[in-house]
Amino acid sequence: MHCTTDRYFFGFSRWKRGYIVSFFPKEGRNYFCTDLLSAQKRGLDVKSEIYIWGRKSFDEVEAYAKEKGIALFRVEDGFVRSVSLGSDLTKPYSQVIDSRGIYFDPTQPSDLEHILNTQHFDEVLLSRAKALREYLVEKKISKYNASPDKALTLEGYEAGKTIVVVPGQVEDDASIVYGADGMRNIALLQAARERSPEAYIIYKPHPDVLAGNRKGNIPASEALQYADTIITDVSLDSVLLYCDEVHTMTSLVGFEALMRGKKVFTYGMPFYAGWGLTEDAKVCQRRTKQRTLDELVAATLICYPLYIDPLKNEPCEVEVTLRSIELMKKQYNTQKLYKWRIDIRNFISRKIQLLIKILLGQ
Repeated sequence: MHCTTDRYFFGFSRWKRGYIVSFFPKEGRNYFCTDLLSAQKRGLDVKSEIYIWGRKSFDEVEAYAKEKGIALFRVEDGFVRSVSLGSDLTKPYSQVIDSRGIYFDPTQPSDLEHILNTQHFDEVLLSRAKALREYLVEKKISKYNASPDKALTLEGYEAGKTIVVVPGQVEDDASIVYGADGMRNIALLQAARERSPEAYIIYKPHPDVLAGNRKGNIPASEALQYADTIITDVSLDSVLLYCDEVHTMTSLVGFEALMRGKKVFTYGMPFYAGWGLTEDAKVCQRRTKQRTLDELVAATLICYPLYIDPLKNEPCEVEVTLRSIELMKKQYNTQKLYKWRIDIRNFISRKIQLLIKILLGQ
């Protein structure tokens, strides 16, 4: 990315446009476009940069960029995102901007994969990654940070049994489409039970699915054919504290479990698989390095994403963002008025989104 270059954004919904420019230098102009023609009318040329949200396809734009040698990047939320859900249209505090592909699509290279394949991680960076990992675990910080931390009651658990957490995912999410061949949550539960017939299995549905914002719900009666219990109203950290293993398709929960010293089985090909830290059902031939946990953390949380300070709304280092998220999480869980404001906002957001889906016949 260059400071004074004009930037053309494709596939960014209106609410994303309000925050995405905070991750870029103030120099240079930003244009949000719907197609190639609209971008060309606003001055798109070989000196410009193109940014596409996630894995959305803009075939004409992509072909034009390749033909003219225009720099093209894909953009997605980072791994420590916010206090509250993205599907509630909550502003994120981290983003990844990838020049090769995007981290959740293993069908092609990504900048994160390139970093893990090629970069030398010196002792200063690894020490920083270790401190970062320990901070995240100590402060119980994960991607969304809104669910309460509390002790679990595992009904029917027998001492000595292996405890397996199976995190549900959004079934039409691009990470499932590209990274797990469209596998469904019920199939994941079946696979986990087949692999661990004697284990105590906890199913934790995805928070976006629980909120009614995204696809992937399994009726409790079906889930409990394979799981021993379903847990919905506690933080991810609270669940991981109790478990021995995580079985997942491509969920970020697997990465967070690794940071907490848990064994992880993958049935898709998430960004953290294939580096010798997980037991994987699939293989990615491009991933040739064996990496330590702190090398994975350094690549994933320090080298790859961009961060903004939630209080100043300007670029910063990851540690600054985490301190602000820790403060906001503490406020959310201890200050009733603060929590009430966020919950009301999220409630209204969900109702508006539901109404739009109804009007669009979705």
